[in-house]
Amino acid sequence: MSNRMFGAGARVWLAAASMIVLTAACEKAKPAEPAAPVAVAAPSADPAWPAAAVADLSQLGFTAEGLAALDARLAKSVADQDVAGVVGLLARNGEVAQFSAHGVQSGDPATGAPMTKDSLFRIYSMSKPITGVAMMQLFEQGKWKLDDPVTLYAPELANLKVMTGVDKAGKAILANPTRAPTMKEIMSHTAGFGYGLSGNDPVNSAFRDQGVLASANLEEMMGKIAGIPLLYEPGTRWSYSVSVDIQGYLVQKLSGQKFGDYLKANVFTPLGMNDTSFYVHEEQKARFTDVYHWDKDTSKLVKNEDRPDRPGFTDPNRMESGGGGLVSTTHDYARFCQMLLNKGELAGNRLLKPETVELMAQNHIGELRLYSDGTTANPGLPGVGFGLDFAVYDDSAVTGQPYGKGTFYWGGAAGTWFWIDPVNNLFYIGMIQSMGGARPEAMNYRADSAKLVYGALAPAAGAAPAPAPAPATPPAQ
Repeated sequence: MSNRMFGAGARVWLAAASMIVLTAACEKAKPAEPAAPVAVAAPSADPAWPAAAVADLSQLGFTAEGLAALDARLAKSVADQDVAGVVGLLARNGEVAQFSAHGVQSGDPATGAPMTKDSLFRIYSMSKPITGVAMMQLFEQGKWKLDDPVTLYAPELANLKVMTGVDKAGKAILANPTRAPTMKEIMSHTAGFGYGLSGNDPVNSAFRDQGVLASANLEEMMGKIAGIPLLYEPGTRWSYSVSVDIQGYLVQKLSGQKFGDYLKANVFTPLGMNDTSFYVHEEQKARFTDVYHWDKDTSKLVKNEDRPDRPGFTDPNRMESGGGGLVSTTHDYARFCQMLLNKGELAGNRLLKPETVELMAQNHIGELRLYSDGTTANPGLPGVGFGLDFAVYDDSAVTGQPYGKGTFYWGGAAGTWFWIDPVNNLFYIGMIQSMGGARPEAMNYRADSAKLVYGALAPAAGAAPAPAPAPATPPAQ
């Protein structure tokens, strides 16, 4: 090889080597790629959540003045003796906007033990959505389908009759129903069952006379229900009913676990609902609230006495009623609501798929009308439907209510109430204990709190002005 050719090859090699060195230097000098953002745990991942409200309410889209008005209204209801005590909690975007307690939880309505954020309440029919979540977990596991007849899983209901009228003696005229109720119908109160909470018809009277809700256990309850006719043909009317207690029995049967054990393992423990159960444990008794009513003869609040016809809430042997048997705290129920608002997940624990929560919150009753919100009777407003174990504001434009479209809600017989608004990413819980009559002109807790919550949304949040609250309605008897 000639020196000339060697020189040319050397020059090529040197040029390539220089390029490699230059590239390496540039790579070294190039700014480092930004580090991936560190995931920040949601506040609700802390088992203590919810605790205190955020310091800056504007970050949640609320005005301080608006929420002060909400809290002042709750305090006034206590001062007016509408209730002995109240706890209210408002959360938005996974943060607490307001969490306050007023009045007393037990004892004399004026001087008793103070109401606190961790007071324990009878939530009655606010047990129903919890039972519904348990049912839908089993639905996701393929253990049942919406259109299955309930008799497929509860054959003891195979011989149900339906009441078609009442004879001159006041006895039910019976016939065979055209078909068995479906699983969807028992989750939407369209199966035709009675309840015994109201009504003097033979069906509801039989529920009371036979002590269906005072049964020793779910098996005994089902035996009694099997002998009482349906009020209506399945699917023809919305009728508030014992169907969620039947669901509790179905959860027990389909899971192979005692109902309370299933809830503890699959709902309460994953959500950190450590105070929620079917009875008040010994260490909880100091936090357990009393129930009160307005005595019209003395014009003051009076503490209710325990019912003598069934086991009390401190009895661990009482029936595990999926329709109304749970006790809980505001903290615990808030974690349940946040899970639903999160489409089935909380603190890394997924209880339901997002599409399952969406299925629960759809209107499954078409144009049928509700006559109750779990707390009070109402005339069956248009635009309000019913999903799977809670009601749905299906068309807020029709109802004139301030809630976002698709808000779902329910309440309890002692006045507790809640709603979950996915559009505005918020929920509200109110806890009171009032049964047996309210003061004239008493606060309409659901309607008034809703007006104040949405009225507190700052204009920047894009909220429309809240309409006036619906007129107050008397408690359901």
